[in-house]
Amino acid sequence: MMLIAAGWISILLLVGGLALDHALSGIVTRNFDEQLGYMLTGMIGSAEIGPDGEVFFNRPLGDQRFLEPNSGLYWQIRGKGHEDFPSRSLWDRSLAVPDDHFDAQLHVYDSNQFPGEPLRVMERSIILPGSNTKWMFTVAASRAENNEQIKMNRAILLYSFVALGFGLLLMAGMQTWYGLFPLRHIRRAIQRLRTTGSARVSGPLPREVEPLVEELNALLAHNERQAEEARTHAGNLAHALKTPLTVVMNAATAKAPDLADTVIREAAVMRRQVDHHLARARAVGRRAVGQSRADVWPSLEAVLRAVERLYDQTRFDLDGNHDAVVALEKQDLEEILGNLIENAAKYGGGSVFVTVDAVRDSSLCEIWIEDDGMGIPEAERIRIFDRGARLDTGKPGTGLGLAIVRDVVEIYGGTVMLDESEDLGGLLVKLAVPRANS
Repeated sequence: MMLIAAGWISILLLVGGLALDHALSGIVTRNFDEQLGYMLTGMIGSAEIGPDGEVFFNRPLGDQRFLEPNSGLYWQIRGKGHEDFPSRSLWDRSLAVPDDHFDAQLHVYDSNQFPGEPLRVMERSIILPGSNTKWMFTVAASRAENNEQIKMNRAILLYSFVALGFGLLLMAGMQTWYGLFPLRHIRRAIQRLRTTGSARVSGPLPREVEPLVEELNALLAHNERQAEEARTHAGNLAHALKTPLTVVMNAATAKAPDLADTVIREAAVMRRQVDHHLARARAVGRRAVGQSRADVWPSLEAVLRAVERLYDQTRFDLDGNHDAVVALEKQDLEEILGNLIENAAKYGGGSVFVTVDAVRDSSLCEIWIEDDGMGIPEAERIRIFDRGARLDTGKPGTGLGLAIVRDVVEIYGGTVMLDESEDLGGLLVKLAVPRANS
């Protein structure tokens, strides 16, 4: 920030100084030229033609320097065929003015015809009454005074702009130091967070950094929730695996005759428990990454192709929005749909109907899955989502499918509800998940 400020201040002061120097130098030079113009006008107003045809002044010019030799202020009148009429200040010199042109307007230029004495020359051609000669009136002045004034102005500008530049840099440095000072408070607060083990950045902090502190505390809370979820998942998994392992250990200790069947059955339960918690862990991790997107229709078709192989006697119908996109990972979406559609085929009467985006105006993408089975009593529709809950124990399963669906959907900010299908008469599963940003 200081380097950028120093660069811009230097550039702006340099450009501004050059522009101001050019303007002041122009003003000094114009004032100098105006003085010469007054003198030239006085010369022309005082000039007359004498009886001998030569030019003369009917009154002396007012500036005393015209009478002092080499004073730095000179005039001269030149006409073709006539002797030059010079000021006494020229002494034994003359101004080298060409007489082969006619300057109806003022002609101003710089000249170095006198060694060591640069001149500012102003001339004008005049035809005086009583003469046909083109007289060249010339006034010249040493540029030393003009140059000295310009030099003095530049020195003042240089010192002023250098002081201004240092002052601006000092103010920029103070502003940078003061503006970034609140970050030191945050650094100390984070240091206290690390050393004391507190869970939030607290204490009186400047108002400028409050949004940053809020976001930091939100991040800490998010990480804390994820860590708590991880601990909860680990505890739940350990608890879920403890019972099957106890059954296997007891059967092995007692040398039960159905040990093999027991191991296979309990291993399936443990595998399902592991799959359940792995699905939750994947969903939490993908939610943290954000920007998840999945096309509903292709995932739905892929799930149906897999389920149709298992339930080839069931009729599956699809309808709805082919372009629906949801904010879920494709793998999680297919696992959710797979669990719901497989349950509909397993417990239904032979027909499964899936509608994508059933409520178009909703902020969530609703996917309805209906079957023509016996349905679920209203009193049991909440309990069925609990881990291990099963209403039909005559068919194989662990009772974890709907629990996995509920947990993963809630992680992504969606909902899943059970209702009665008006068209098929069986169960209606209303799955609502967030739409993906377009």
